[in-house]
Amino acid sequence: MRKKVTIVGSGNVGATAAHWIAAKELADVVLIDIIEGVPQGKGLDLLEAMPIEKRDSSITGTNDYKDTANSDIVVVTAGIPRKPGMSRDDLLNTNLGIMKAVIGEAVKYSPNCILIIVSNPLDAMAQAAYKMSGFPRERVIGMAGVLDSARFRAFIAAELKVSVENVTAFVLGGHGDTMVPLPRYSTVAGIPITEWMDKATVDRLVQRTRDGGAEIVKYLKTGSAYYAPSAAVAEMVEAIVKDKKKILPCAAYLQGEYGINGLYVGVPVKLGAKGIEQIIEIKLTAEEKAGLDKSAAAVKELVGVIGV
Repeated sequence: MRKKVTIVGSGNVGATAAHWIAAKELADVVLIDIIEGVPQGKGLDLLEAMPIEKRDSSITGTNDYKDTANSDIVVVTAGIPRKPGMSRDDLLNTNLGIMKAVIGEAVKYSPNCILIIVSNPLDAMAQAAYKMSGFPRERVIGMAGVLDSARFRAFIAAELKVSVENVTAFVLGGHGDTMVPLPRYSTVAGIPITEWMDKATVDRLVQRTRDGGAEIVKYLKTGSAYYAPSAAVAEMVEAIVKDKKKILPCAAYLQGEYGINGLYVGVPVKLGAKGIEQIIEIKLTAEEKAGLDKSAAAVKELVGVIGV
């Protein structure tokens, strides 16, 4: 029997995540939204694509949380997207209200699910979901680092004209302007990128990674990124449903790791069938640790505003 994944929100990120997950035959997908007809229409369209893709995944669209019952994973993408000039933090209170409604229903119908939070501002929304759900921290995970490190990898590969398959990258911290890309732990064919490029080039790519979301918002004008964020969701879903024990950077609730307590911050974790199965602690230089602490402080400020 295939696993069941519910995606809350049938906008660009949610619908495209449903596409990736169904096309990889990772699970049956339920697409849910408060807007009548949209999840049903997109779900049916995706279902009709499956014979072409030779995939037996089932995709259902609904407005009723009863149809999401007994989901193995619930992905929350619901919320208003960023517009030009808006920071992720501007979305805070609007998306918090949406999160309250969504988590209550998700937990009611799928009490044993793993929650993957995508709504922005990511780290604060993950923390809100963790507190609202009452779930253990292993089962509430924020999607951030997979996306941010993919952006870093794309820029490194383009700069060096090498295959993205050769490139690994690590990004820590909050999903926003204070994220901490780690060049020392980012490699091409196992060789640190600091051996491949000078500091100015590395710094330029690090800054472009930090600005990755804003760069796309600026181009689109009326929306934000969705292909890469939804692909990141699919990678996390795959690691969980296949119990891959894959090391991925995700937003996790820290309880003393990296000297941070009681906050969702992006760190490397081992993802498997139980969700976060281990938080990986790596040694940081004083400069890297200062960057992570600054990022955690930014998350703490947001969390304080919404009282979670």
